[in-house]
Amino acid sequence: MAHHRPDTLEHAPLGRDSAYPEQYDAGLLYPIPRAANRAPLGIEDSKLPFVGEDEWHAFEVSWLNGRGKPIVAVARFRLPADSPNLIESKSWKLYLNSLNQTRFVSQEEVQSTLIRDLAVAAGACVSVELLAVDDSELTPQRLPGECLDDLDIDISDYTPSAAHLVVGEEIVEETLYSHLLKSNCPVTGQPDWGSVLIRYKGPKIDREGLLRYLIGYRQHQDFHEHCVEHIFTDLMQLAKPEELLVLARYVRRGGLDISPWRATPGLTAPSPLRLARQ
Repeated sequence: MAHHRPDTLEHAPLGRDSAYPEQYDAGLLYPIPRAANRAPLGIEDSKLPFVGEDEWHAFEVSWLNGRGKPIVAVARFRLPADSPNLIESKSWKLYLNSLNQTRFVSQEEVQSTLIRDLAVAAGACVSVELLAVDDSELTPQRLPGECLDDLDIDISDYTPSAAHLVVGEEIVEETLYSHLLKSNCPVTGQPDWGSVLIRYKGPKIDREGLLRYLIGYRQHQDFHEHCVEHIFTDLMQLAKPEELLVLARYVRRGGLDISPWRATPGLTAPSPLRLARQ
C-alpha cells in the first residue's frame, strides 16, 4: 500500500532518519493543526461537539541534576481537545531526548520547562506530571464494562463504515469495550494497536454491528486522536445519545503511548487508567 504524506506533515520528522539531539531544543516539537483532519468529519474548531483530552505517557524521560547525575521519570501529559494543534509523536520523542544531557536545578524546573514548551506547540495550556518509575498510578488496570470481543461474527470489511451501526428503540445506559482496535500511522503505515471504551446513555446500539464498525479501523490510516473523534462523530450522528464517552488506550510506540478521550459536554473526565498492554 502506498502512503501519502499529508500537507500538514510535509516538514515533520515522522518516518525520516533523525539525528539524536545532543542538546535541549524546544524547536524539535512539530505541531499539526487539528482542523485539517476534522473538516472531513464536519467538525468545526469554533464549535466542537465534544470535550476531551489527549493523555500521553512518556516512559523515556531523563535529565541531569545540578551535579550531573541522571534522573529518570515517567511523564504524563494532557493536551486539551480544543487546542489548535496536536503534536507529532516522533518530534515529541526527539524533544524529550534533547533533555537527556541537560542540567536542571530541580524537578520543578523540568516540569515548568515541559509545560512552557508543549503549550507553545499545542497553542493551549498543557498539564504535565512527573511520576516515579514505580509509582502505583502506573499499575495496570482493567477497563470497566462489558467486552465485545467474544462475539462470534463474520468480518469482511476492514474500513470504517457507519453502515455497520444499528440502533434500536430501547433506551439504555451501558459501558462497552474492545481490545481489537487497530489503526495505522497516516504516513508510515505502521500499526497502532489499542483498546477502545464506549460509554453511552441513549438508544441501544447493536453490539455485533458496533464490533464490526470498530474492527473496520484495522486498515484505516489516521492519528489516534482523529480515530477517536471519527468514532465519536459516527455514534453521535447515528444514535444521538444523551451522553457519550469514547476513550482509546493505544499501545506505546517509541516510548510513548497516547490515550485520547472525547465526551459530550458536561461529562466528567475519566480517571487515568493504564492497561497491561500499555
